[in-house]
Amino acid sequence: MVETLVRLKGELTSAGFDTEIVDVPVTRNTLGNARADLEHLAVQRRAQAVVAIVGDLSPESVEVWVVDNVTGKSSVRRVSFESGAAPAAEALAIRAIELLRSSFLEIEWATDGRQSQPGGETPPVVVKSVENERLARRADKLGVEVGGAAITSLSGIGPALVPLLRFDWSLHPSLLAQVTFAGLGTRPSVDSNVGSADISQEFGLLGGQLCFRSGKRLRPCATLAAGVLHTSVAGHADAPNDGRAMDQWSFLVDAGMGALLRLPDRFFLALAAHLQLAEPYPMVRFVGNVVATSARPNLLLTVTVGAWL
Repeated sequence: MVETLVRLKGELTSAGFDTEIVDVPVTRNTLGNARADLEHLAVQRRAQAVVAIVGDLSPESVEVWVVDNVTGKSSVRRVSFESGAAPAAEALAIRAIELLRSSFLEIEWATDGRQSQPGGETPPVVVKSVENERLARRADKLGVEVGGAAITSLSGIGPALVPLLRFDWSLHPSLLAQVTFAGLGTRPSVDSNVGSADISQEFGLLGGQLCFRSGKRLRPCATLAAGVLHTSVAGHADAPNDGRAMDQWSFLVDAGMGALLRLPDRFFLALAAHLQLAEPYPMVRFVGNVVATSARPNLLLTVTVGAWL
């Protein structure tokens, strides 16, 4: 019981609420009597809500009672204590916060015309909780990410920085379909004693992303995609040799591992490392000798900031 109280107070405080722990006997023989007791407590303490932990030595349940002192409405939600869950006290405290937000939303604290009523100004923390609950209830279907990728080849082509644009479509809370475009970045150079070559790379991918630990703020993810790679090489040769330009399209396979970090509102940050293989893979030749290759394999590090629309 003590651990549950401590964790619950911590969760409420981190959400912006001023909290007070009070030991109050509640009439539990009927729901109506319990409601009257807790509503009286809320009015007496001038509280927006009462989160009641029901039990003697250990919690039996958590009941969230929200009383609207302007409209007179009240809402109650209940979650049972699962002693076998680990860590049970932490899970119970987080669930109580979710119930509190749902309760605020249920009785519509932010209705039009409320501010004009005496004593009807809604505390900022309640407004924020209602907005967070509204955002949580909106389905994350379409997302847009912008950022960049650092690309390097393991076979002689140096790193390049490339802008990246990605569209996400949620198929399941743990599964996303993704379309990715990258290009118009820097052009690394390959040098030799007979000349040099500038290389640019652009690619488009269609694939999926599987994320684990659903509902957590930080989620590890794995991606698999396929698409096309466009490579342009501009050669610059020393006399008497001639430099040539080359464009090549290749089939591209991409696999990656990374993480998603949920930010405030509907924003998120994505960081991932990728391995890419192309067929046929681009080659850079000087006087018939292959001095560098691309996507055999390429390593990428991508960083994007996204938002759910």
